[in-house]
Amino acid sequence: MNAIATRQAYGETLAALGAEDERIVVLDADLSGSTKTSIFAQKYPGRFFNFGVAEQNLIGATAGLARQGKIPFASTFAIFATGRAFEPLRQQIAYPKLNAKIVASHGGVTVGEDGGSHQTVEDLGLMRALPNMTVLCPADAVETRLATRAIHAYDGPVYMRTGRMNVPVLFGDDYVFTLGVANTIREGSDATVITNGLLAGPALKAAEMLAREHIDIRVINMATVKPIDADAIEEAARQTGAIVTAEEHSIIGGLGSAVAEVLGERCPVPLERVGIPDVFGLSGKGQELLDYFGLNADGIVEAVRRALSRKS
Repeated sequence: MNAIATRQAYGETLAALGAEDERIVVLDADLSGSTKTSIFAQKYPGRFFNFGVAEQNLIGATAGLARQGKIPFASTFAIFATGRAFEPLRQQIAYPKLNAKIVASHGGVTVGEDGGSHQTVEDLGLMRALPNMTVLCPADAVETRLATRAIHAYDGPVYMRTGRMNVPVLFGDDYVFTLGVANTIREGSDATVITNGLLAGPALKAAEMLAREHIDIRVINMATVKPIDADAIEEAARQTGAIVTAEEHSIIGGLGSAVAEVLGERCPVPLERVGIPDVFGLSGKGQELLDYFGLNADGIVEAVRRALSRKS
């Protein structure tokens, strides 16, 4: 199966959009080779700005360009975009609801050997808490390309996470992406796994493993974490009676929390959350860390079993 990093798909799509819309400007914080905004920079150097290791200035300039009618895409590592620059993001981007796109790479533990200091496992939760902010975590290169185009068309502040590690391409040319709308990528009636990011592949594998035991699992890809598709969550809860969430993020604040909030208000059913527990990341290879934290098909299978035992 072909594997492409979502950051690569973002960089390529951004460069393609640059030819279509001259209002697009791109900003980075000395990490364009890693975030892949370097692809845009090579084609449109007059619309690319490198701010060095000055993330707060990066966001301030992003706000200024947005106020002048440009469509700025600002990129750096997720730990810096949401951590070091949180206050400018809140005050200068989200509060006035500016048309600015923050696309942060190297989210989650698959940053790998850089260690827990650089592995943000709380970025989606931080951004989800900001009023006016749309929050995304696409699953593969296909969805990332479509999501990049969707956020370009959307008028408002957006945070989108991309990843360092190559991930399998799950979707074909017929895949349809719409902001705020979940995609059911496998039908099932016994329980539902709601996932996003690089755990979409393991979620599908887990469903196949359970199918051999005649356990029928629905898999929903929830790339838009905010606004969450509450109707899809409620429908899955009513039709399958048990929910598992799977994400490369802390179980606090991210997809698992968003789904729990909807279930608590609309349709309480057994819920199990697969994600990072209340800890920081560790140094190690990306796949090793995913396995260490149980962010794989086996971990999802065990969570489904727990949810089914509570359902019965």
